[in-house]
Amino acid sequence: MIKLKKEDQQSHTISIKVSNEAGVLARVIGLFSGRGYNIESLNVAEIDEDSHKSRITIVTNGSLMTINQIKHQLERLVPVDSVEDLTTDGPSIEREMALIKVECDGQNREEVLRLSETYRAKIVDTTKNSFVFELTGAMDKINSFIELMRPLGLIDISRTGLAAISRGQKE
Repeated sequence: MIKLKKEDQQSHTISIKVSNEAGVLARVIGLFSGRGYNIESLNVAEIDEDSHKSRITIVTNGSLMTINQIKHQLERLVPVDSVEDLTTDGPSIEREMALIKVECDGQNREEVLRLSETYRAKIVDTTKNSFVFELTGAMDKINSFIELMRPLGLIDISRTGLAAISRGQKE
């Protein structure tokens, strides 16, 4: 078995349009787990109620050869309509939403609020000793905000996973 260096591994965002029916997500995930592919982020939702279509967005990593193999294997699954590698197939928009709970006292409360304004994080809940922020944007932005909150009293995080779509005219 050939071991790849970390530099040979790249993160890719794969968008999969599927029929919205029972067991489809399990089949797609089974393809990944059965072959030892890692999923860094997973997001799935119905995109067209009339035609019963859903979009599965998966962030995974691997060599270019591995990513191409994943795409070809996904295309062969029966309920899959299309597979698009948003990382290489052209420009795309990627966003994630996170809820971030931070414990704060009088000393760090102002610092937490100042940083949340800088990142345009919305306060969705507040108590005497904590805030819950909603933050939407690129994964790097959310990761950066989380790292800044860690020493200030980070308690909990809930993330949606990446939602992505290609830019321009093509579907």
